[in-house]
Amino acid sequence: MEEMKLAAVPPEEFGALAEEIAALWHSAYDALLGAGQVEYMLEKFQSAPALREQTERENYIYFRIMLGGRKAGYCALRPEREKLFLSKLYLGADLRGQGLGQRALAIVAEDARRLGLKAVYLTVNKGNARAIRAYEKFGFARTGEGVTDIGGGYAMDDYFYECAVRS
Repeated sequence: MEEMKLAAVPPEEFGALAEEIAALWHSAYDALLGAGQVEYMLEKFQSAPALREQTERENYIYFRIMLGGRKAGYCALRPEREKLFLSKLYLGADLRGQGLGQRALAIVAEDARRLGLKAVYLTVNKGNARAIRAYEKFGFARTGEGVTDIGGGYAMDDYFYECAVRS
């Protein structure tokens, strides 16, 4: 089994990361949300300037998910007082369904435990059945739901999930 690790992405690589993110998001969301909303969300939340803003002002940390020596996807984490917010976790389309998401979630949970945090929480689009199954399989429990206006005539319709971290 190839080693999986999270490699922090330095700010000088945010442009390249934003290009990688665009490909991942289009494969994950075009059929669910439409290409127009995906493009809007990429520009607003996952462009190089947005990544820089999130890391400098909102305490986000962006990681590439590395499998062996190759890029398998990315994730974004934000440590908080008692919990770790898993903001993003995406794998390449050719790598989905192989248990790699579970391995990545285990690494995230271990990071939270190492930081002394009590839980990992996240939001997931209500229509993203594959991700919901993966989170529930790992042990995340649904804690709520909400609709967030993100501007441009678009909204995010999400479930909220949380998973306790074993100490």
